Formats: sequence, structure tokens, C-alpha cells
Amino acid sequence: MRQATVERNTRETQIKISVRLDGCGENHISTGIGFFDHMLTAFSAHSGISCDIDVKGDLYVDGHHTVEDTGIALGTAIGKALGNKSGIVRYGTAYIPMDESLAFTSLDISNRPYLVFNVDYTNDRIGEFDACLTEEFFRAFAFNAGITLHINLVYGTNDHHKCEAVFKSVAHAMKQAVALNENGKTLSTKGVI
Repeated sequence: MRQATVERNTRETQIKISVRLDGCGENHISTGIGFFDHMLTAFSAHSGISCDIDVKGDLYVDGHHTVEDTGIALGTAIGKALGNKSGIVRYGTAYIPMDESLAFTSLDISNRPYLVFNVDYTNDRIGEFDACLTEEFFRAFAFNAGITLHINLVYGTNDHHKCEAVFKSVAHAMKQAVALNENGKTLSTKGVI
């Protein structure tokens, strides 16, 4: 089974994350930021990647360290669970609507990390979550998992809906990309990813 556990302990955060790529999206998530928990729960449920995420961070400062370090640890865990990345579909693309909002994600599990993030928010915060940290989370996630990740908000007005559409579109793209291909071969002209 493709799974991994990562612990990351710094002066700012203490994190333990376990993932099972072939799970069924079961999850236990606690970061101390309610809206962020909601987004990670949506990511797990929609990607089918079972996640146990326990984060204690310096929220008395703000949410930045908690959110970014969670992205680092989650990306690292998924990267470890993928191993040498052979035999996976590798690419994933998804358009996901959330009421009036529509998000588009396309990604490549390529070992060439990159992030394109075209999402604007109207307000600074969604509950206790700083909306600008969405980009920080996905940058940390992509760079530590070895993913080329393009995220675009096509349109939307409600910030909650925009952010949720983004997380769900990434989840559905990931679900496609981590799936095993039919022949078990590495999808690369180089022979390795």
C-alpha cells in the first residue's frame, strides 16, 4: 500500500501527517484553524487520499507558519508515498464549480516543482484563515511533493466558495494523477520521473 508518515518539528510548529494514497478519503484533521481544517477535509475526501493531520502551531503569531508548514509536511508525505513515481498516471486536470465560483487545476507529478496561482480574494480572511495563505500552502505542497501545479480561479464572488473550489479542483486533479496506469510503466520518455 502506498502510504507514508512525516513528522516535522520546529520552534514554530509540531506536525504529524500520515497519508494513504489508496485510501478512501477517510481523515482526521486538526490544525487549530477551522476553515483550513475544512479545506484539508475537502482535499482528502475528494482526492480519495486518506489523511491524518495533527498540527500545533504558533497561532498567537498568526496562521502563516501553521499553514505553510502543513503544506511542506503534506507534500513531503505524498511524495514519499509515491516513491519513485513509476506506474502512475502522472497528470491530472479538473474544473470544479462551487455555486457561483469555478476553479481549474492542471498538474503534473514531474519532480519539477512549480506553482502558477491565479486566484484573487475580495476579503483578507475567511473565518480565522488568512486568504493569502492559500497560495503559500499550495507552493509548499507542490515544491515538497515534486508537482508542477497550475491553479486558476475562472470566476467567483464568494471567498469561501472560491477557496473551496480551488481545494476541490486540486483534489480531483490529484486523484487522477496518483492513480496507477494500466501497464505499470513510467510515463516518461526519459524512463524515470
